[in-house]
Amino acid sequence: MTALLRCAAAAALCLLTALPAAAGGLKPLTPRPAPALKLASLAGPAIDLASLRGKVVLVNFWATWCPPCRKEIPSMNRLAARMAGRPFAILGVNMGDNPADIRAYTQQVPIEFAILPDPDGNLLKPWQVVAFPTSYVVDKQGRIRLGLFGSIEWDSPEAVAELERLLAEPD
Repeated sequence: MTALLRCAAAAALCLLTALPAAAGGLKPLTPRPAPALKLASLAGPAIDLASLRGKVVLVNFWATWCPPCRKEIPSMNRLAARMAGRPFAILGVNMGDNPADIRAYTQQVPIEFAILPDPDGNLLKPWQVVAFPTSYVVDKQGRIRLGLFGSIEWDSPEAVAELERLLAEPD
């Protein structure tokens, strides 16, 4: 499964990087309920997206072998620090890597938000992940509101403005 997952993701990523840069930006989506997401975190306890209702949640699907994923992690760390104490969370769902490999990766690339390993790729289909990184922003009511297929600087003024807009909405 892991080899197939990597091959499919690499092919999709190649197609994605051939698109114009403007096509890779954070896009508003028609609100829809977020699929179930409950996984053990790399730190131990399970995290259930449903338990994060009342928060805006960035759900980022990534892999250790993905260069664009590696590139955007520092901006996600900065975003996590900027949003500390606010109703905001980042869930980094690692696709296809085993926990030991993820831990080794985090020694090289520090990650300062929750990491949820999905070594078998069980969330690919329900979350419609076709390339890495893929990110969705879930609003306080548990609906997917924004999507991104590719990487961005998550702490850029444009991205932060979109997140602030969702944070300002009533619970």
